[in-house]
This record gives sequence, structure tokens and C-alpha cells, in this order.
Amino acid sequence: MTSNTRVVVIGAGLAGVRLARRLGELGVSAVLVGEEEHSPYNRVLLAEVLAGRYAPDVIALPTPERLTRGRVVHIDRALRQVHLADDTVIAYDTLVLATGSNPVLPPLRGLFAPGRHELPEGVHAFRTMDDCLGLSGAVRRGSRAVVIGGGLLGVSAARALAERGAQVVLAQQGERLMERQLDPSASGLVLRHLKGLGVEVHTESRVRGVRCVEGAVRSVEMADGYTLGADLVVLACGVRPRAGLAQDAGLAVHKGVIVDDELRTSDPHIRAIGDCAQHDGQVYGLAAPALEQADVLAELLAGSLSASPAGPRSVEGAAGYSGTRALTRLTLATGSSPAAAGPLDLAAFGEHTPLPGDDVVQLADATRGTYRKVVVRDDRLVGGVLVGELGTVGALARAWEGAEPLPADGAPLLHLLTNDGGS
Repeated sequence: MTSNTRVVVIGAGLAGVRLARRLGELGVSAVLVGEEEHSPYNRVLLAEVLAGRYAPDVIALPTPERLTRGRVVHIDRALRQVHLADDTVIAYDTLVLATGSNPVLPPLRGLFAPGRHELPEGVHAFRTMDDCLGLSGAVRRGSRAVVIGGGLLGVSAARALAERGAQVVLAQQGERLMERQLDPSASGLVLRHLKGLGVEVHTESRVRGVRCVEGAVRSVEMADGYTLGADLVVLACGVRPRAGLAQDAGLAVHKGVIVDDELRTSDPHIRAIGDCAQHDGQVYGLAAPALEQADVLAELLAGSLSASPAGPRSVEGAAGYSGTRALTRLTLATGSSPAAAGPLDLAAFGEHTPLPGDDVVQLADATRGTYRKVVVRDDRLVGGVLVGELGTVGALARAWEGAEPLPADGAPLLHLLTNDGGS
């Protein structure tokens, strides 16, 4: 690679924009190709836009100087070119896939009319700004809204719709809310909070189909035969890495686009980061790993692009990507109902389910609605769940990320759990 190497990034989400910005700071110019007509934005905050807390421009990301709008339809690896739907062709020396993920659309009866691929009127995925604005424009006070999926996204959507005055029913197939992140006690507090906002929650409840009249949704049919009237249906059933371009180009794809510690795909001229990438068998689907991968890749590329008689210059921290220890945080804001409680903060990190021989420290205060649990293995903090006042989360997360042995008497850990100080 030489100093005039052309870096092209497909995808103008958090990962792609972060990479382009960091490359610019390191003296490397990149062409960013974004498919959406909107300016790049922080997808994590879409629920705040839906709730009416933020205007769309508030969650906008700094627009890179070299942003090309268009949909990439083909990667020509032999000629090192990407082809856009409008027949634009962009050459690259290094290509980065930051294509993100697509929402999972469940196989519901009646979801698609024969020969059609558009969702019925009133049925919305919740992944893009267009999804958010469409849903925001459709919701009215008193609208009957059914949210399908009780994970992080479904809980966020249900909360936002309740804040807009909708009559919300959340249907979760699993036995509890946010079961990937929370243990039963923490999940129970989230359930209590949503009910305080007026959300009706059904767990262990599978949706069988939707009924539409003249192309618009009217009801949702449950597997037990029960029918829910619906003006709006939100599909929050998870996401799937958007790896079609990579697969069509012949790159190695499993759950996502397979990358090594330098975030290289099976083609050494193509890298991948963010939701579409699979590293060491893991597809994260979270913002923190995407941003970390973007930072690592920027330094790796800047190092390899800096030619000198002594060889590529060393860039501090460009040692490769070894995985991310991701922490999940969510704030469920207060609603307008007189019965609604105040905001509820939660955080989850690492392993919250103990193995035989692990030590568990658990504190709960039903009156304050707080719950704190950490798991210690071989004198090291391996995970935890915090609900309520999160003054301790920063210090606990640092102890977990550092993976340093805890003092044998356990006093500092108890201090962290009981301290409501700054994060």
C-alpha cells in the first residue's frame, strides 16, 4: 500500500462514520458510501426520537467530507471496484464493509400479501431513521400498538410509544424481558416499570399472524388463539448481519463476514467492522464493539499507509482487535401516567449467571426499586446486573474490564455496590 491508497467505506452508520473520522484525524482520506438519504445519525438514540424527546437532527453524526450517497449493488474484487445502483463505479485499494444489520422479520401469517414484499400499512420494523419517522408519524394518543419482541429494542420501542400516549401491548416469546442481558430479578423490575408506564406485557406469548383489511393491519393473532386489536405493529425481533454483498462477492461468511484480528476478510484488500462483522465466532450487534473496531482499524490502516525508508510507521494502539467486553446500558424514562415511576436506569456486563463455585454478591431494595448483583470467579469480577441508581456502574465496569484480582476481604467490592457516587 502506498500513501495515495484509496480507502472506500461502505456504510454510513456509527462504525463507518467513526472510521472515516478517525482516518481523517490520522491523515488518511476515505470515501464513505451511505445508502440512506438522511445525514448519518446515531442509531442507538432512535427510540428517543420516537418518544419525542429528540428531533432527528439532535442525533445526527458529523457528516464526513467525502460522503457519496447511493446503494452498492456489486463488488468487483478482481478490478477492486464497487458498483452503485445508479451505475457509479468507485475504485478502491482497501475496501471496508460497515454495512450493519437488517431487522429480522418473523414468519407471521398475513405479514406479506402474495407476491409482495412491502410490510402492510401500520406494520413497522424499527431499525432506520425512515422506520422511526414512519412510526412516529403514524402513532396517535390512544393508538393501539403491539410490539413483538421483548429484547432491548422492543422494550425501548414500547417505552417510547407509551410516552406518546399509545395503548401498548408488548408480546415476548421468551419467559422474561431482555433475557439476553438480565437475570430474572432485574427483568422483573423492568416489567414492573413498563407496567407503571401503562404497557401491557405478555411473556411466553408467541404471535402467530397479523390480520389486515385493505392492506392495513387491524389485529394480531396469538398462538393461543387470543386476538389483539392493533392500529400499529412494531417488529422488534432482533437483527441479522447485513452480509449479502460480501457473500455475493465470494467472501467467507458464516453468521457475519468473517474477519481476523486485523479485521481482514478472506480477501486481504477488504476489511469489515461493526454489526456485519464476525470476529472469533462473535457477532456483537452493539455500538461499543463497532466503535472500538473502527478505532483499531483506523490505526492499522494509517500505520500501513505511512511509507518511509524504515518501513511503515508505528501507530500507538495498532496491535489488532482482540474482542470487546461490551456493557449494555438503557434508560427507561418516566411516563405521563400518574402511576408511572421515575426513570429507571439499567446496566449489564459480562456473565450474570453464576457457574458452580462462583461467588455472588446481591443487594436489592424493593422500596427504591434498585437491584445490584455481581458474579466473582477466582477472585475476579466476571459480570453483573445493575438496576436503579447507577452511580456505581463506572467503577464496577472498570474493575470488570481490568480483570484484576479483587482483594480477599471483599470490602472494596461491597463499597462499590453500596456507593451511589459518581460513575
